[in-house]
Amino acid sequence: MATPASSSSSATNIMLAIYEKKTVAIDLYRPLRNYIVFNYSEREAQNLDDDLETLKDMRNNIERSSVADSLTARRDLLQNYFKALAAVESRFPISPDKDHVNTVTFTWHDAFKNKQKASQQNIHLEKAAILFNLGAVHSQIGLSSDRSTVEGRRQASHSFIAAAGAFAFLRDNESTKASVGSSTTVDVSVECVGMLERLMLAQAQECVFENTIAKGSTPGVCSKISRQVGLYYEEALAALNVAPLTQHFDKTWLSHVQLKAALFYTEACYRYSLELHEKEEIAEEIARLKSGIDALTDAKKSSPRGAAPQILDAINKLESNLKINLERAMKENDRVYLMRVPPASSLQPLPAFAMVKPLNMNEVLDASREKMFSSLVPDSSAKALSRYTEMVDDIIRTQAEKLQQGSELARVSLKEMDLPGSILALEGHSVLPTALWESVEAVQVSGGPAGLGGELQQLHDLRRVNHEFLVQTEELIQKEAAEDAQFRSQFGTRWTRPQSNTLTKNLQDRLNKFAANLKQAADSDAKIERSVRENMTLMSILDCRPIESALPTLAKPLMSLDANEDAIVGTLKQSLRQLESLGAQRAGLEDMLKDMKRKDDILPKLMTSAGSYEDLFRKEIAKYNHICEEISQNLQAQEQLLLHIQAQNREFAATFNIEDYRAACEKCYKQIEAAIAKYQEIKENINEGIKFYVTLQEAITNVKQQCSDFVMTRSIQCREMIEDVQRQMSGLSFQDGKTSNTYNYPSTGPPPRTSSQPEPPTNQPRPQTPYYHQQQPPPPAYAQQHLPPPAATSGYSQNPPYSHPQPPPPYHGGSPSPYPGQQGQQPPPAGGYEYGQPAYPGWQGSYYNAQQVPGQQAGSFPRPPYAASSPYPPNQSGYYNKQ
Repeated sequence: MATPASSSSSATNIMLAIYEKKTVAIDLYRPLRNYIVFNYSEREAQNLDDDLETLKDMRNNIERSSVADSLTARRDLLQNYFKALAAVESRFPISPDKDHVNTVTFTWHDAFKNKQKASQQNIHLEKAAILFNLGAVHSQIGLSSDRSTVEGRRQASHSFIAAAGAFAFLRDNESTKASVGSSTTVDVSVECVGMLERLMLAQAQECVFENTIAKGSTPGVCSKISRQVGLYYEEALAALNVAPLTQHFDKTWLSHVQLKAALFYTEACYRYSLELHEKEEIAEEIARLKSGIDALTDAKKSSPRGAAPQILDAINKLESNLKINLERAMKENDRVYLMRVPPASSLQPLPAFAMVKPLNMNEVLDASREKMFSSLVPDSSAKALSRYTEMVDDIIRTQAEKLQQGSELARVSLKEMDLPGSILALEGHSVLPTALWESVEAVQVSGGPAGLGGELQQLHDLRRVNHEFLVQTEELIQKEAAEDAQFRSQFGTRWTRPQSNTLTKNLQDRLNKFAANLKQAADSDAKIERSVRENMTLMSILDCRPIESALPTLAKPLMSLDANEDAIVGTLKQSLRQLESLGAQRAGLEDMLKDMKRKDDILPKLMTSAGSYEDLFRKEIAKYNHICEEISQNLQAQEQLLLHIQAQNREFAATFNIEDYRAACEKCYKQIEAAIAKYQEIKENINEGIKFYVTLQEAITNVKQQCSDFVMTRSIQCREMIEDVQRQMSGLSFQDGKTSNTYNYPSTGPPPRTSSQPEPPTNQPRPQTPYYHQQQPPPPAYAQQHLPPPAATSGYSQNPPYSHPQPPPPYHGGSPSPYPGQQGQQPPPAGGYEYGQPAYPGWQGSYYNAQQVPGQQAGSFPRPPYAASSPYPPNQSGYYNKQ
């Protein structure tokens, strides 16, 4: 077999580009300025002078096109000038009318027969010529690309696609308008620009084909892409062979397009035959090869002379490859396969695959954001436009309300009939009400009943840690007290410092209260655990995934008389699908209405209209009649369909005993609601317990630190006193007064206030004396009368927190805080710990609800550093209020 190399590679550099149309110089500045002065004011003309100058410069640059100009700069100039023309069109009516701009005449020559020209007092000829030149420039950019590389061929393909887009935009928007009148040229006609669009697409697809060959794609893929190239060329050739293009183009164009069409049809046959040979379909391979050879032969005979030598070389090379393959295939068929070769007329058309399409130029040429002449809108046009906009808004609003009412009616009707829920239940896909499903999902996201075990373990671990901290703290105090008692026994009356139990009474009381709270909390934890065990069966339904699997299902009746259940269900399901389709259609109609309104810009028509605005409004508003009729038909169809669904649903309900199913569902819903309520109750109690243990741990840690400080200070003092006692026992004399020195400890209560002692000012800061500060030598009567302790150590006088004989249960909601209010409090001292202070910040939750000791003075406790609010409002039920 011949190698599958590109048989048309020699033709890669032979493509066509289009020259621009030529024009005649005109002056746009003076006529447009005179129109502004006459219809508006001289001041408005002065304000728009820059825009007029810009427009004038653009037109002059269009007139002075040169081969030396950059193609990309030329492309940008044409695009910007076209958008400027769109702004001119909407504000300056150019026509022979005496009230319009009637001194401007646009003249353009035909691009293919330069002697022919058209002159019109109409901006549409100018716009059509600019679009034609834009397509021509894009074709020149594509032809100038280096198609010897993959990237160059890709860029060339994009340029030809853009050229096709420009010609397509010209055909759809301006060709018909520019061809109206006695003076026209063929090059901007619908037939010509349509042919040029096909030609540009053919060349773009040809670039893709060359890249496909370079990538080494399979013969089947190459055949499809090549066939589409041929189809584009065939469409262009068909347009060239009919009026008005028959005699308008040079014979070399006709020869080029005809040979390219035959070349790429044959290329497709060649590639397709390679794939057939691999599949050992020899008979069709022979037929395809013969068909390709015949096409090349006919093209060479019938095409006009003047074709490029490269194309003829490519045709000869491809024909040679086909003949070699045909000869070998026929020999193989005669010797091995012996298949009957089908006639060419019986062959199926070769498959084709389009890889290109015209570029959408709407966005590229969109003039909606054009700032030129933006301030120039005639009053009459603006008022008319506002009135028309109100008419359109009224239509949109009325129809949108109808659509929404139709959708709401369908939703309510289906809900009343419990559809499609009952159908889903029959198929084993029951659904929960939305609110209940969201509650179940929230439970499952938080861990569900199965996760309560881990949270109970967390409570247990926190309680254990608190207990260990409490034991460690008590051991610190007990160890220090034992050491003090040992020295007191050893030294007797010489050991004069206060006993430990007189100093640590408040600390010990606090630890006792902590222990009582822990015991009470343990009881509450046990109740929670018991509640979890007792209600786990109820709550286990919440762990079902999906939860719908726990719902009852709707089953067929055990006995059926006519066995028509499936038919009933099928009919109802079909009706529901039809209802859904109607709903989707309504959504599309609403979007269509909004899109129509967005695109409905009649300002240019208003500004150029010479007749009555009312006639224009009726004509323009009529385009909404079709969609309004569709909306009406949709709503009527839905009304009839809902009646059918109601009748079908009654039959369905009677057949499948829907009432019993709904009762079972309601019972299941209540069970799920009860399980959710119980889970939330247990969850709240566990969360409150966790908060309690975390706060209590901080409090115990605080007291433990105070105890550690106390023990350390007592240890230092112990060593100093041992030294003093040992010196006394050694007979040392300290007559200078040091023998009477002793250490001042914080007292267990505040010193009694005498009437002669002045009331300390409440706003003055207290002295920040260290707790264990060695005092100056006291007066001789120290043994009978103690000096008042420093203010910073007066904390021992305060009542301990949790002083109620039997604290209420932890977690109890609604009880007052263990700390009284702020009234009457003295500000806390600023230095170090005070053993009389509360053990930890005040917890406002129900775990800490010790009542105030009767007779206790308000303000005996310092204000807690924190003021966290209770998780339950006062007098509302918490878990432990129900016990």
